Amino acid sequence: MSPLSSNAPHGQSPLRTVQVLGGGNAGSSAHVRSLAEGLVARGVRVTVCSPLEADRAYDFTGAGADHVHVPRSSDPVSVAALRTACANADLVHAHGLHASFRAVLALGGRTTPLVVTWHNRAQVEGPRAQLLRLLERRVVRTAAVVLGTSSDLVDRARRTGARDARLAAVGLPERRRPAVSDDPDRQRPKVRAELGATGRPLLIAVGSLDRHRGYEVLLDAARAWRDLDPVPLVVIAGEGPLRPVLQQRIEDEELPVRLIGRREDVPELLAAADLALLTSSWESRSVLAQEALHARVPLVATRVGGVPDLVGDAAELVPYGDPAALAGTVLRLLADPERCALLRERGLRQAATWPTEDETVAQVLSVYDELTQPRPLA
Repeated sequence: MSPLSSNAPHGQSPLRTVQVLGGGNAGSSAHVRSLAEGLVARGVRVTVCSPLEADRAYDFTGAGADHVHVPRSSDPVSVAALRTACANADLVHAHGLHASFRAVLALGGRTTPLVVTWHNRAQVEGPRAQLLRLLERRVVRTAAVVLGTSSDLVDRARRTGARDARLAAVGLPERRRPAVSDDPDRQRPKVRAELGATGRPLLIAVGSLDRHRGYEVLLDAARAWRDLDPVPLVVIAGEGPLRPVLQQRIEDEELPVRLIGRREDVPELLAAADLALLTSSWESRSVLAQEALHARVPLVATRVGGVPDLVGDAAELVPYGDPAALAGTVLRLLADPERCALLRERGLRQAATWPTEDETVAQVLSVYDELTQPRPLA
């Protein structure tokens, strides 16, 4: 058999990889789309296994990859479909805990190398948290390499028993980067008018309406600026199970907050904002934080997970779950245009230190080569 190579020189067979994606949050799905495009451009054969709706949203086939519909469920039918898709793979790369666990089941008994990327951490409590810890242990002890998108995820993988855990270079895909216009005020009036923020500060938060996002704390903080003139408006783009609870509070307490559902125009929303808000209990490489700094929008974020390493001194950090600290920081920034200008400048400088898409693909290819290239005899 010819030795495998990601670049397939001298007529050798191209490396055959399978990328396994679960339901896929925005960060992991965009990463797989970017990774697939970069790998295909370098001569690697890529099959993406994910739910059909993920391919519709991220167009893996448009990146040159094959797509196989595999539902999120870990039932026998889904695992069998994944096992068939992986039958001729030289290497399998799974993204996220649930996708990784399905890959472990599908590869049971095979020697195919498994690479796992952890993009985030499950936000659950109680008996389900114990089950997820068991799944984590099974996955990291099976994987040849675990890539974590933040240093605390790498540490977690090592504590859980990973043989080889490394920090992943994950670049924000170019298509997710808001364009910095020469005339940033051109679209702002239109977007702000649509959102009801004409003549008042606009604060943007983006993310699913789940408890770990910290939106209940954000609503607590919003009380502090109800009496300002003009009253700042908080706009939350996202959908999720907490919508009825949050909407009821907004109405009952007459809070200056709007829930606008899931949006495809986040770059435009950010470009119109005065501040971006990230209030989560935990984040790894927050897409919102990256988009905000690229868009030169001052960011207020919780000091959790990978956020401090990601943003450096280019954002205002507050403790999670402290509405007084959040409100105070927002009010201070709204009253201090010089500080906001400094954060915009630092944001661009910090964003320039992040890995590019090419660097992301290069790191992944180096891992693939380690695991598939024949090793010379000593």
